[in-house]
Amino acid sequence: MSPAKRLRARMAETGLVHIMAAHSPLSAILAQEAGFDGLWASGFELSALYGLADMSLISMTQHLDMLRAIAGRATLPIVADIDTGYGNAINVIHAIREYERAGASAVVIEDKSFPKVTSLVAGGRQELVRVEEFQGKIEAAIATRQDPDFIVIARTEALIAGLGEAEALHRAQAYVEAGADMILIHSKRKDPSEIVSFSRAWTGSVPLVIVPNAYPDLDAARVKELGNIRMMIYGNYGIRACATAMQEVLRQILADGGVQNVHKDILPVEEIFRLQKMHEVKAAEVRFLR
Repeated sequence: MSPAKRLRARMAETGLVHIMAAHSPLSAILAQEAGFDGLWASGFELSALYGLADMSLISMTQHLDMLRAIAGRATLPIVADIDTGYGNAINVIHAIREYERAGASAVVIEDKSFPKVTSLVAGGRQELVRVEEFQGKIEAAIATRQDPDFIVIARTEALIAGLGEAEALHRAQAYVEAGADMILIHSKRKDPSEIVSFSRAWTGSVPLVIVPNAYPDLDAARVKELGNIRMMIYGNYGIRACATAMQEVLRQILADGGVQNVHKDILPVEEIFRLQKMHEVKAAEVRFLR
């Protein structure tokens, strides 16, 4: 069973899958060990890892390289964040070929113009392309995928752009007509009211995806009650957790004039060795080095 088919089966089995953002193979391993259903190859997290703004500054090649590295160290299905598809429908054709070959089980394409600005930043430029243009991108993605279980998720930013629920519903339905397997509805409200309202109004034939970054109070129990959301993506929690821990530890080291206090509060080196599968390398040395 392909990872894409496993992801579909997991959604059918549980009714709701939990997808954790990853920006490196190590973060992917940790998400897998924690028990998540899949990984989000996040453009935001990778941009942050490079110390860059999430404004289409990371190239498709950089993102693909990291996705391949993640796929080589984790077995969970990977949902790839490919922003606007890196251009028009022709670019999307190329992207789908490359991402499927690299090990992705799904892609999310958003209806913003290229280059994009991250959705949650205050005062950011949020421009959407014409509905017909984005339909062409979705149709191109569907026509290009090799595995019929590969999931194409259309993300509308209509609520982010302040265009209202009616426009969001119109765009979402148009993208379903173009062949999208799921619709990602995004909001920057600090409460889940927009998402709940959209979910209740949605009568489309495909399920929804949400990214509860701005509205963290919407938990799995409430999501399941809505009935038509099948995927929750935790879009930036991995990189924020890393930055939080590193800030605290690095500041403490300088404040203490050494590592005598932080030493006991962080993972031992032996745990890093385990995550690196050092025992396998040692075993290979014994077996093969002569």
